[in-house]
Amino acid sequence: MIAGAGAVLAASPSMAGESTRIPAELPDGTRSIARFVNLPGKRRMLRLTGRPPNYAAPVNVFSDVITPNDRFFVRYHLDNVPSAAAMDGWSLSVSGDAVERPVQLKLSDLLDLSTHQVVSVCQCAGNRRGLIDPHVAGVQWTDGAMGCAVWRGPALKDVLNAAGVKKEAQEVWFEGADKPLMDGTPPFRKSLPMEKAMDPDTIVALTMNNAPLPLLNGYPARLIVPGWTGTYWMKHLTSIEVSTQKLNSFWMQTAYRVPAGLFPVDKPFRSQTNETTVPITELVVNALIAGPLEGDEVERSGFTITGVAWDRGAGISRVEVSLDGGANWRDALLAGSVGRYAYRRFSLQTGALRPGSYRLMCRAVSQTGEKQAERMKVNPGGYHNNVPGVVTVVVS
Repeated sequence: MIAGAGAVLAASPSMAGESTRIPAELPDGTRSIARFVNLPGKRRMLRLTGRPPNYAAPVNVFSDVITPNDRFFVRYHLDNVPSAAAMDGWSLSVSGDAVERPVQLKLSDLLDLSTHQVVSVCQCAGNRRGLIDPHVAGVQWTDGAMGCAVWRGPALKDVLNAAGVKKEAQEVWFEGADKPLMDGTPPFRKSLPMEKAMDPDTIVALTMNNAPLPLLNGYPARLIVPGWTGTYWMKHLTSIEVSTQKLNSFWMQTAYRVPAGLFPVDKPFRSQTNETTVPITELVVNALIAGPLEGDEVERSGFTITGVAWDRGAGISRVEVSLDGGANWRDALLAGSVGRYAYRRFSLQTGALRPGSYRLMCRAVSQTGEKQAERMKVNPGGYHNNVPGVVTVVVS
């Protein structure tokens, strides 16, 4: 799969240009601080907040199926981000009332376990939140709170089995090395149901795109939960508890919840569900145009529209592209798949066009028939914005 993903990356056309546009749709408060900046180990990311660090990838990055490590988005909830030096001597505890024997695992212990690999999109649940009108509270993300990488490490189930999982286990709880700066701020803790935790594709990643995890993407180990939103992908993983109870943390019971029944879910997180709300879990089908860029001038002889589509693991069956703001649609060409949880690249040759302004859109359909939403499904957190966006270009 690494070879296949690498081949797709190598075969993808070079980017026509680097995105420098800060979307006009962002609220004024965000636009006043939004800047393209370089970070340690990163290059040209769009700063949306500095503390905690939240940086989006430029949209042109998604011309490729695999997102390079130095262009992968950065997302933190807490200000106290660990340094590389703080991770010296790192170990991972596995405990809880539903294990037979608590263990403390060093990096060498994880490397001794069988290695698994998955190519998967990691997407913040609030991706495109900043493009919603009216705006809602939270980091005002553009399209760039996502990326797709080749992740490798032991399966989470093998890590749990090192401690012996009791049959009474209901959830697995996770915590990382990033901590609150102020007393009273709730620590960032998340949980998974046993079914998802024991899925062979759920892994503890030690590498990303054949290199050690970047510090800002979770070094030395992070949880990979394919098909689920990035809030569960715990960075700098330090503690795992297998429990007979549900986790009652702020980040499970209050944050990252949506009205029950609002979004399609294949496998509900039942222990965290109540009569009115559910935790946001699985991704929804989505697509994005990565080139040409907003405001580009293109040739009347024709040009190629490229982008990516993705969902929670069923796979993409169709992508359509419109040149006139959604009045008419044409089928795009789909590239080969590099994994069920990965981006699926698409392209469309426009052919010759008359001079003028064109409003480009794309929309995807999954293998199960799930389609993108025509209108935003309103929810307090601004989650799952999968309404087709518009890219305006000028044919000259």
